[in-house]
Amino acid sequence: MEDTASHARDTIDALYRSDSRRVLATLIRLLGDFDLAEEGLHDAFAAALEKWPADGVPANPLAWLISTGRFKAVDPVRRRARLDAKLASLAERFDYVAEAAQDLSQDEVEDDRLRLIFTCCHPALSPDARIALTLREVCGLTTEQVAHAFLTPAPTLAQRIVRAKTKIRDARIPYEIPSRSDLPARLDSVLHVVYLVFNEGYLASSGSSLTRPDLAAEAIRLGQLIVELLGEPEAVGLLALMLLHDARSAARTSESGELVLLEDQDRSLWNRARIDEGVALVESALASRRFGPYTLQAAIAAVHAEASDAADTDWTQIVALYDVLLRIDESPVVALNRAAAIAMRDGPNRGLELIDAILADGSLADYHPAHAARADLCRRLGRTSEAIVAYERALSLTTQEPERRYLSYRLRQLRDRLSGEA
Repeated sequence: MEDTASHARDTIDALYRSDSRRVLATLIRLLGDFDLAEEGLHDAFAAALEKWPADGVPANPLAWLISTGRFKAVDPVRRRARLDAKLASLAERFDYVAEAAQDLSQDEVEDDRLRLIFTCCHPALSPDARIALTLREVCGLTTEQVAHAFLTPAPTLAQRIVRAKTKIRDARIPYEIPSRSDLPARLDSVLHVVYLVFNEGYLASSGSSLTRPDLAAEAIRLGQLIVELLGEPEAVGLLALMLLHDARSAARTSESGELVLLEDQDRSLWNRARIDEGVALVESALASRRFGPYTLQAAIAAVHAEASDAADTDWTQIVALYDVLLRIDESPVVALNRAAAIAMRDGPNRGLELIDAILADGSLADYHPAHAARADLCRRLGRTSEAIVAYERALSLTTQEPERRYLSYRLRQLRDRLSGEA
């Protein structure tokens, strides 16, 4: 009996990690309300924790959770409708919802997340609100994680998400995949969302693990769906970028979970099939001549992926690609990555000049990779005291444990070197 109960609890935990956002997306479609759906989601998993250990895991656990979540959300409204005539029409709608929940197909559940993304990315919402809401509601990132992706204070993000939900409700924004004629105009914000989701999966903003493979896999799945739906070159480029980065995932940490930099990775662990697929997609997107920043980033990743070892990397080609990318996207992060590539091509002195100019601008003052990059160049130049200060600044801004351990390791090395020179 205890084994059955333990199995049920493990199954519930696994389902929450893998499928809770699918359940939420379907509940939002059925109920037409974000907050009501979120309450139903949590009530459904609470009911599962109460019933499954005793009754066993149902044959279709996803359908059980959706049906239970729908019932938990609807039943209080029905009871109140008996006393309040103004709620009668809402109760009638929920009767329809109850019937719809009984006949859910797997395809409907799978499509609901894509429907939800396009709802969250509706043009009636501001660009920042679209992205923040999708990351929070579709992918289940915490407000703090979304804030990290935006380099924005968490309270500001929380207010933005609340306003976006209110706008969707009050403007009656439809929960649907747009018509083909409307899709291109909606694509940019959708791709940006998928890109940020993948970034959180590829390099988690906080926590004990370097990556969140579930988020990376979900972003790739969503990218594949968008490519199937649209076939737009920049969607293809984004999918290529995600595949090429994900191909290196097995080599990015040691067996003990420590961070391994690109130049030190065991390239035999890279997923060659995924690299080949990514390179083919990059070539297809570039050939269209209608590509954008994601395709250029994918082209850079492809140059890294095709190098037999770190010394074989074509830094001249990478810098040239960054030059083009910077003309399309004049962001300080792109400028920082370009500076790091120039340091590899022209030497650390030139790279340090560029990074110092970027930091002097102030826009990346709280962006830990900028300080880590500066620290590494100072270390390579033998400017130990400066490197220590930069590593300390980077460490103070990092909440990701493997990165913190790596930065702490570098600091210990440099402090030992400095004490040895004294």
